[in-house]
Amino acid sequence: MPRYYITIFYFFLFIFGLFQNISAQTKIKDTTQPNYLPDVTVVGRNSKSDYQQMPEIVGTNIYAGKKNALIVIENVQGNVVNNTMRQVLAKVPGIHIWESDPSGIQIGVAARGLSPNRSWEFNVRQNGYDIAADPFGYPEAYYNPPLQAVQRIEMIRGQGALQYGPQFGGMINYIIKNGAEINKPFAFESQQTIGAFGLRNNFTAIGGKQNKLNYYGFFDQRNGNGWREHSEFYTKAGFGTITYQMSSKISLTIELMQSKIRSQQPGGLTDQQIINNPKQSFRSRNWIDITWTTPALILNYQINKDTRWNTKLYGTIGDRNSVGYLLPINIKDSINPATLQYNNRLVNLDQYRNYGLESRIITNYALGKLNNTISAGIRLYTGTTKRLADGKGSTNSNYDVSIEGIFPRDIQFVSNNIAGFVENIFRINKRFYLIPGIRLEWLEGAAAGSNGITNGTPIPLQQITRTRTFVLTGLGSEFHINEQSEFYANISQAYRPIQFANLQAPPTTDLIDPNLKDAKGYNFDFGYRGKVRNYLQFDMSIFYLQYNNRIGTITNSNNQRLVTNVGASNSRGFEGYLEFNPIRAYTNSNNLDCILFTSYAYTDAKYSANHTDANTKGKRVENAPTDIFRGGISIGIKQLLLSLQVSKVGASFSDANNTIAPSPNGNIGFIPSYTLTDLSSSFKLSKIINAKAGINNIFNAKYFTRRAGGYPGPGALPGDSKNYFITVGVKL
Repeated sequence: MPRYYITIFYFFLFIFGLFQNISAQTKIKDTTQPNYLPDVTVVGRNSKSDYQQMPEIVGTNIYAGKKNALIVIENVQGNVVNNTMRQVLAKVPGIHIWESDPSGIQIGVAARGLSPNRSWEFNVRQNGYDIAADPFGYPEAYYNPPLQAVQRIEMIRGQGALQYGPQFGGMINYIIKNGAEINKPFAFESQQTIGAFGLRNNFTAIGGKQNKLNYYGFFDQRNGNGWREHSEFYTKAGFGTITYQMSSKISLTIELMQSKIRSQQPGGLTDQQIINNPKQSFRSRNWIDITWTTPALILNYQINKDTRWNTKLYGTIGDRNSVGYLLPINIKDSINPATLQYNNRLVNLDQYRNYGLESRIITNYALGKLNNTISAGIRLYTGTTKRLADGKGSTNSNYDVSIEGIFPRDIQFVSNNIAGFVENIFRINKRFYLIPGIRLEWLEGAAAGSNGITNGTPIPLQQITRTRTFVLTGLGSEFHINEQSEFYANISQAYRPIQFANLQAPPTTDLIDPNLKDAKGYNFDFGYRGKVRNYLQFDMSIFYLQYNNRIGTITNSNNQRLVTNVGASNSRGFEGYLEFNPIRAYTNSNNLDCILFTSYAYTDAKYSANHTDANTKGKRVENAPTDIFRGGISIGIKQLLLSLQVSKVGASFSDANNTIAPSPNGNIGFIPSYTLTDLSSSFKLSKIINAKAGINNIFNAKYFTRRAGGYPGPGALPGDSKNYFITVGVKL
C-alpha cells in the first residue's frame, strides 16, 4: 500500500508543477473566460426557477459535457421541511424515489433502473465530501442534511465516476449554506412549521461577516407521530462553519455537522392489509437510532487568476443502532403465553469511522488562440465499520439496545482507497469542446471476525482481503449551437466495489468466489439542452448504462451457495425536461408569472442474455419503473405563488424473477403504478416575513414504493396519505 501512496503523491506533484508552469509561461489569448461558479455561493437569486444547468466549471470541478442539474432549494415550491424529494427533484427526469420513512428521514433516490435503497447507487456528498456509511464497502446514506439548510443540490448522471469514484447512478452533492452572501455582522433566520400527524419543526440559523471572517450556523429540530401507527420520530441537526480569509488568495474553512435521528419503524404490510387500511401497523417495538457527525477542514487557494487549488480533509463518524422483531409481517408479534412477555427482539449495532482527503487543482491554459482547462486531483481514504449483529435483545417495547449474552456476529470491515484523476476541456474552437478524462484507482477491502455461534463457539469469518488496481477512462463533448443551446455527449466507465455484504457469507453454508470482481461498466449520454431567451429551457437526451459483473448467489455443483459474479444488465432510455413561461414569452407583465414544466423518463432495464442465472436472464431489473412522469404549473401574482404538481410512476417488480403474485408476507411481488398530486403555495408578507403552505397527496392515493425483506419492513411499505404543512419564516 505505501508504494501506491508514493506513486499518487508524485503524480500530483507532477501535475501541480505542470499547472504552475503552464500558468506562468502561457498568456491567455482568448478573452472569453470559462464560466466559473465558486464552491458555495448564492445561485438563482434573480430567478424563480428551481432548476438550472450547471456551469462548465464549479470550483475545481468540471461539469462540461456531462448530464447534470442544479436545484436551487430557495426556489423549490414544495414541502422542503419534510424532505419530499418528488417535489424537490421534480424537474430532474427519471429520478425514482422510495417513499416510506416518516418526514423523509432517510432519502432513497436512483435513476436509470438502479435501486433507490438509501441512494446507494449515487455517490452522496455534502459540500463536496462523502457522507455515506462507507462509499466503497457500504455506500448507504443513512444521513442527509435538512433541506432547509441546503442552498443547492448538484447532480451528475453518466460521466461522474472519473471525478468522484464509485458509482453507476451519478453524484449528488448537498451544498450547505455558509453565509457567504451575508454582508453584515449578524443575520438571523427562523422558520417554524406545523403539519399533519403532529409535525413540528424549528429551523433557526445565524450568520454574518466581519472583516476577514464569515460564519454560519443552524439548528434544526423536527418531530412528529407519522401518518401510520407506530411511526413516532424525531430529528435534531446542528451545523457550524467559519471561513477565515487569510489573504486575498487563501481561505480556510472549518465546519462541523451533527445529526441525531430516532424513528419508530411501523414495519411492512401484506398487499391485502394495504388495501384494507394502509395506516395500520403490526410492529410497535421496532426502532432505529442514528447519530452522524461530519467534520471537515477546507482550504481554497486562488494561485492566480487562472489557477485554483482546493483541499478537503474530512471525516464521517456514524453510529447506526436498530432493535426490532423482524420475522415476516404475517407472523404476529404478540405476548408469549409461556412467559407472559413479548418475544426477544433482535439488536444490530454499526459503527462507521471514515476519514479522507481530497485535493484538486484546476487551471486555464492556451493552445493556439483558444483557452482550455485542465483539472486533476487525488483522493486518500480509509474507513472502518464495526458490526455487532443478531444480538438477543430485550422483550421491551421502547428503544433499548441492551442484549443477553454476546453478539453472534462480531465483524470488522476495512476499506482503503487511493485515487488520482485528470480531466481536460479542449476547446477545439469556440463551438466544439472535447473533455477526455482518466482515473487511477487502488482499492483494498477486508473483513475479519466471527459470523455466528455454534454450540457456544464463535464461527470465524472467512478472512478475506481484496486488493486491486484499475483505470477508468471517459470522453465527453459539447457542440454549441449558440450561446444558449448545445449538443452534449459522453461515454465514461464506472464501477461499484465489492460490498461488505459480499464478504461475510456464513462459512458453514456459503462460499465466496476467490475471483470475485467489482461490478464494472459504463454510461453513455447524448442530448440537446439550452434556453430560448428567458422563457424556455430544456434538456432532452438518450442514455445507455451497461452494468457488468453483478454480484449474486448461485448453487454450485456441490450444492453449495456461491457468492460470485452472476452476469450483467443494461438500461437504455430517454430523459427529457421542458420548462416554459408563457407570461415572459408573450407579455411584459411584472405582476404576473407562470411556469409550466414537464419531466419524463423512459427506462428499459433488463438482465442481459449472458446473465448466469437462467431464471432471471432477459427479465426486467427489479425496482426499475419503465415510465416516470412529473409535471406541474406555478402561477405567481405579485407576492403570492401557487404550484400544482403531478407525479406518476410506472409499475415495477420487487425481485429479479419478476414475480407478479404477492407473497403471503408481502416481501415479494408486483409494485403497482401510482399517481400523486401535490399543491403548495408561498407568500411574502414583507421583506422580513414569509409563509409557505401545502397539501401533499391531495387525492389521498393508496400506494407503496417498495417491498422489504428486513428493515424497515419486512413487507410492503405504504407511502404517506394526504397531509399538510404550514411554515412561517422570519429573516432579519
